[in-house]
Amino acid sequence: MRLEAERLLLRQPEPSDRDAYAEIWGDPEVVRYLGDGSPVPPHRVPAAIDAMLAHWERYGVGLFSVVRKEDERMIGRTGFLVWDPESWANGMREDLTGDLETEIGWTFGRTHWGQGYATEAALACRELALGELGLSRFVSLIADGNTASVRVAEKIGETLEREELPGPFPRRVDLYSLGKRPAR
Repeated sequence: MRLEAERLLLRQPEPSDRDAYAEIWGDPEVVRYLGDGSPVPPHRVPAAIDAMLAHWERYGVGLFSVVRKEDERMIGRTGFLVWDPESWANGMREDLTGDLETEIGWTFGRTHWGQGYATEAALACRELALGELGLSRFVSLIADGNTASVRVAEKIGETLEREELPGPFPRRVDLYSLGKRPAR
């Protein structure tokens, strides 16, 4: 699957993205609000790309590598990650079934911050989610203090739904959403 935005091409990850991801995930500032906040060692990057591709295979959606059209440089990732809304385990770490939440998330290299790339890519994913994917709801899990990501979430129409999600998070994570969760 591929998406196009004005300045960006969103495509499934490829092994050739390894060096770009190693640079992005190796930057402590970039990963500060991801997972436990630790940089990803370069030797773990191929396994992380494999996990992204496995998510695509299992759930039919996943994280895109974001390529800037002007120079064909891979600058980040955005796309979809599924979560179990009870345990808040995600589909990259566990095989999930049942009624899942779909997240739109984004991570970009620090040299590409503040240029509107995250918003542009997230808007393309929002349109795909609400259109072709037929979703009436999506979420974003955002670590407390990540004001740049909160601004992107708001620009794609999300609002704060719940503070401090329970689950396997090493810090406070808030839930932003667009659309209501159906009653069970």
